[in-house]
Amino acid sequence: MLAGELYIASDPELVEMNLRAQRIFGAFNRASPGDIESQYALLTELFGAIGSECDIRAPFRCDYGSNIICGTRVFMNYGCVILDCNTVRIGDRALLGPNVQIYAANHPLDPNKRKEGWEFALPVQIGNDVWIGGSAIICPGVRVGEGSTIGAGSVVTKDVPANVVAAGNPCRVIREL
Repeated sequence: MLAGELYIASDPELVEMNLRAQRIFGAFNRASPGDIESQYALLTELFGAIGSECDIRAPFRCDYGSNIICGTRVFMNYGCVILDCNTVRIGDRALLGPNVQIYAANHPLDPNKRKEGWEFALPVQIGNDVWIGGSAIICPGVRVGEGSTIGAGSVVTKDVPANVVAAGNPCRVIREL
């Protein structure tokens, strides 16, 4: 899965990993909003790595959590979803608006492969100091360069260079910073 090769998501090991993540993010989503220590402890248990001073608002959901590498001072607003079937790296000081979705998970174009339950996943990387507007979707294999801004509602299907504003569906660079 992490190598970008085809895999079956119903594999017992992956199912157990997903159930573990659901238990942890479920507890996180039920935690008292003012209980920063408990929330951070749950995120530390869930994520592969998390930097200091992160503010992640419930509800939050992910596939496994262990493939999420989160930098310092990251802010994720309400309703973010990360399908981390491959590594998802979020740089320092990244800001994710409400309902941002990051997908590493993907499906083959061949309908016969899909019928058989095959999937694949590609890593996603969000650079330092990136702002992703509300309800944007970051697709598998995408890199968003340092300092860039992604407009609300954008569907990012290709890499975005550093220090630009990009928006739309499909997302495209609309200006350089």
